[in-house]
Amino acid sequence: MTVIRSIIRGTGSYLPARVMLNSELAAEVETSDEWIQERTGIRQRHIAADGEKTSDLALAAARAALQAAGVEAEDIDLIVLATATPDQTFPATATKVQAALGMTRGFAFDVQAVCSGFVYAMTVADNFIKAGQVKRALVIGAETFSRILDWQDRTTCVLFGDGAGAVVLEAATGDGSVADRGILTSHLHSDGRHHDLLYVDGGPSSTQTTGYLRMEGNKVFKHAVANLSEVISESLAATGLKADDLDWIVPHQANKRILDGTAKKMNIPAERVIVTVDHHANTSAASIPLALAEAVADGRIKPGNLVLLEAMGGGFTWGAVLVRM
Repeated sequence: MTVIRSIIRGTGSYLPARVMLNSELAAEVETSDEWIQERTGIRQRHIAADGEKTSDLALAAARAALQAAGVEAEDIDLIVLATATPDQTFPATATKVQAALGMTRGFAFDVQAVCSGFVYAMTVADNFIKAGQVKRALVIGAETFSRILDWQDRTTCVLFGDGAGAVVLEAATGDGSVADRGILTSHLHSDGRHHDLLYVDGGPSSTQTTGYLRMEGNKVFKHAVANLSEVISESLAATGLKADDLDWIVPHQANKRILDGTAKKMNIPAERVIVTVDHHANTSAASIPLALAEAVADGRIKPGNLVLLEAMGGGFTWGAVLVRM
């Protein structure tokens, strides 16, 4: 049986030049490098410069992914950009990237699922490819979370950073087996009952302000480990694979304790989990593509590897994408 698969043709990333160490935060709020590393695993994060927008980060990552894929902007049919920190309420930040790339064909739009955004965006693009409406898609996760942080709230401001990552997806044919290259399965979930555990306290129709991020960290942690373990199991069950078959897990880089807790619950060795939270912090929708691009660039993730992408974010939203590189 011949099927259409969405293969990852190229990856790219971008991080702002400014690096903020834990010691810099400790000079502003009641915290310490030791406390932050012990609770989160984070040593540093990148912070966008004044005037540096989400679209700027996204554009740089997109150009890197296009170059890695060996394609031009005019070869792209679709841009899906995952972000919770758009340049403006509208138009979509994806259309700004489209214009900056000089892309005048196809279509572009944003997806908002917070930290799960890249998994959602990958699934959306994959479905367009499988439907035959798109041949190549540029999928981007980009955030400037530093713009929605309360820098006096030590429980949240230490956790987040800015950045962008991107992949080029391309239609290819497979035989319908798990040996195929490309996206093998994807699974998305949400549960709006947990709004108050992770949210931003502002918005155009409520406060007419941007607002700040608010979170009940301990409760989010418990939901994250449970939900992510379940969606990993769901992905494996859908393909008849086992955790031992996975070469790598590329998780949303929320917190080292969540990464460790999920891996332990699934009996997945820690050495098979890509970890970048220590030097990127939590970059929301950008964290998975940033980690993926880093692991591809340094040779850990190789062609043919079976890789699971998984994330949970505010909403709650969560999901996973299983892909053979």
